[in-house]
Amino acid sequence: MKFQKRFGNRKRSNPKKGLFLIVLLAIALYLFFNAEKILGRLL
Repeated sequence: MKFQKRFGNRKRSNPKKGLFLIVLLAIALYLFFNAEKILGRLL
């Protein structure tokens, strides 16, 4: 009862925000795993 009262009236999450975070995470992972190659090209 108390749990539902506290969390029942939350705003729905914005799907665009979630998609943006997923894309950001994918870019971060790509850069993390390819950092050596990218730095090798720059230097």
